[in-house]
Amino acid sequence: MAKLKVDGKEIEVPDHFTLLQACEEAGAEVPRFCFHERLSVAGNCRMCLIEVKGGPPKPAASCAMGVRDLRPGPNGEVPEVFTTTPMVKKAREGVMEFLLINHPLDCPICDQGGECDLQDQAMAFGIDSSRYQENKRAVEDKYIGPLVKTVMNRCIHCTRCVRFTTEVAGIAELGLIGRGEDAEITTYLEQAMTSELQGNVVDLCPVGALTSKPFSFTARPWELGKTESIDVMDAVGSAIRVDTRGREVMRIMPRVNEEINEEWISDKTRFIWDGLKTQRLDRPYVKKDGRLQPASWGEAFQAIKTAVAGTSGDRIGAVAGDLASVEEMYALKELVSSLGSGNLDCRQDGAALDPSFGRSSYIFNPTIQGIESADALLIIGSNPRFEASVLNARIRKRYRMANFPIGVIGEAGELRYEYEYLGAGTDTLAELVSGKGTFFATLEKAARPLIIVGQGALAGEGGAAVLANAAKLAVAVGAVNAEWNGFAVLHSAAARVGGLDLGFVPGQGGKSAGEMVDAMDVLFLLGADEIDLSARKAGFTVYIGSHGDNGAHAADVILPAATYTEKSGTWVNTEGRVQMGNRAAFAPGEAREDWAIIRALSDVLGRKLPFDSLGELRAKLYAAHPHFAAVDEIAAGSSDEIAALAQKAGAMAKSVFASPVKDFYLTNPIARASAVMAECSALARNNFKAAAE
Repeated sequence: MAKLKVDGKEIEVPDHFTLLQACEEAGAEVPRFCFHERLSVAGNCRMCLIEVKGGPPKPAASCAMGVRDLRPGPNGEVPEVFTTTPMVKKAREGVMEFLLINHPLDCPICDQGGECDLQDQAMAFGIDSSRYQENKRAVEDKYIGPLVKTVMNRCIHCTRCVRFTTEVAGIAELGLIGRGEDAEITTYLEQAMTSELQGNVVDLCPVGALTSKPFSFTARPWELGKTESIDVMDAVGSAIRVDTRGREVMRIMPRVNEEINEEWISDKTRFIWDGLKTQRLDRPYVKKDGRLQPASWGEAFQAIKTAVAGTSGDRIGAVAGDLASVEEMYALKELVSSLGSGNLDCRQDGAALDPSFGRSSYIFNPTIQGIESADALLIIGSNPRFEASVLNARIRKRYRMANFPIGVIGEAGELRYEYEYLGAGTDTLAELVSGKGTFFATLEKAARPLIIVGQGALAGEGGAAVLANAAKLAVAVGAVNAEWNGFAVLHSAAARVGGLDLGFVPGQGGKSAGEMVDAMDVLFLLGADEIDLSARKAGFTVYIGSHGDNGAHAADVILPAATYTEKSGTWVNTEGRVQMGNRAAFAPGEAREDWAIIRALSDVLGRKLPFDSLGELRAKLYAAHPHFAAVDEIAAGSSDEIAALAQKAGAMAKSVFASPVKDFYLTNPIARASAVMAECSALARNNFKAAAE
């Protein structure tokens, strides 16, 4: 720790702090453009100037000077700095004057207006005039893809975007070329950026040089209602803010959550919002004469009642989709169970995960933040860059800290960090489990080894054997002990862990999702659009969902439901953290919240569920599963469960592991309805073809 005085106030801060951080710790406001807590220090905007007592007779850049660089007074006095002296005031006014020499007067038409750092700091620290009469320089706007709009005349060369793409995203797609008046930020070859995290440069840019292209010229920040919620595009559960105007979602922004996403979100999370209003189901439909016809809720419920009455409980099944909330899965489970059926499944891909193995067997036990504590990593059957982009950035962060050996079994893709490719499938895993190979020794030597098992390794008939062998390997290398549980299952579906916690899996004698397709007389699909329904030749299908996607195309009755921004719901992320999403807008037309649809249907079927409101439903849910009441907490699993799972390890069928995410931009019905995601997908395919050629 180091002691210093800031504007006469004595404080004690860690000795690795910069003076800027120390000043803010003391409550002083220090302006900045280039400095960012999660990026390297550039020290090139000079806005954060302060005065150091006893230092040189000129202001110092507080972001580039550490508290350990300060010298005590001649008699051992505590070092002292000032942030409001006349010298500092004049220096900051001079810097602001320089920054505004070439900055255009675009504020009335700039998308950054109202939330612009340059506007705010010019008001607080600038002056009301300029001494420069020369023409402003002009810089050509760059094309950097369909997501980020550039107006490079506004750029002040803070280089935040350059440092982000290089350090966090892991690919050098932006850089600064030229010197002096000719300096400019560019992609060099005027091509689209390829990072799945590129939209974060919009938040980082302190001026209007980089803004959201889909959001361009649509709304002003002060017009928007702001609702804190949770992302469901993957299983990470990033903290987001949904901005709405009236009934329409206008944009999605990140919120800071140090334990999960820090302050980053993926491009799919950020730009998905146009898919929330296209291809929507806004009224019930019933299939008549081979065609879906608009119907009333009463007609739709009556058609379902007739179908249910014509069969037995063991011929009724339900499959929950990847975006479903805990509340609606609980309601559907209660309804289907009351009909005498044990045919339930939330694993559309057939992943071999089961609550009977214990909670530790299907969550990310070390937690996302715990990745930074690991000292060796093995990835089995996963491509975290596409399955969990923000989590992948956390792996890269740990990779950049210090020595961090990474091994991969599965697809050999570009992960944005270096790794050792070990093999393609079960043969390589079996070799490691038997204690062979140099990477086994690497894991064994590590104090906190981390083993990530992806859904690509767990899907299919051999998934259970792979899971057990991965657990056996974790035990063998010491990844599971009293202080550290490094066995981590990485999910790609937001609803999966919540469904497993609920026990939304086949009961005694029940059938799995794949088996239900052609075996059920009545099949309920709760937003289940990723399951292959081509084998379903007969039977009655009820689709409860928000978009006209795969499930709706195969349905006999469609019940229109709400999306994740249109309902209050609970989701559990891949690390087992219970999270609450809030309603930001209302569903269109006659669409209703899923739990309310199921409750109304239960009444018609003569199996009335014992709740009439969301509060009553949650009371029942919490009584049956108390850990859902602990929002933003993780009900930790037991390392004994991993040891017990390891005992089940046996021979694995020969197979290779492939990531379940084939197209990052089109993984769910909302994404497939988005024109922006379709454009990104087409661009990514073209880039892949060009690279292959």
